Amino acid sequence: MDSTPLALALSALAGIILGILYFGGLWLTINKMRTMKSPGIFLTASFIMRTVVVIGGFYLISDGKLERLAVAMLAFFVTRFVFIRYFQPKEETGKQVKK
Repeated sequence: MDSTPLALALSALAGIILGILYFGGLWLTINKMRTMKSPGIFLTASFIMRTVVVIGGFYLISDGKLERLAVAMLAFFVTRFVFIRYFQPKEETGKQVKK
């Protein structure tokens, strides 16, 4: 385990950036799909692009060291939970009309 604290901190930062790119891209994709003629093709292309970027990013971050990969993935998933919490649909406070 020759990863320095600085390397692990940079791995965490890179994991957060990858998470923002992936989940931010997903959010943009879903919002854009509403106006697309063929949303299935757009969704598939977006998924492939986001996945390739993230896998390539994890490969570069790890540099063959499992600790760096683990820290980056942990930061990636923490970013996921932040996105879920932040972009969760808000409940309306007004009364709803029963039918």
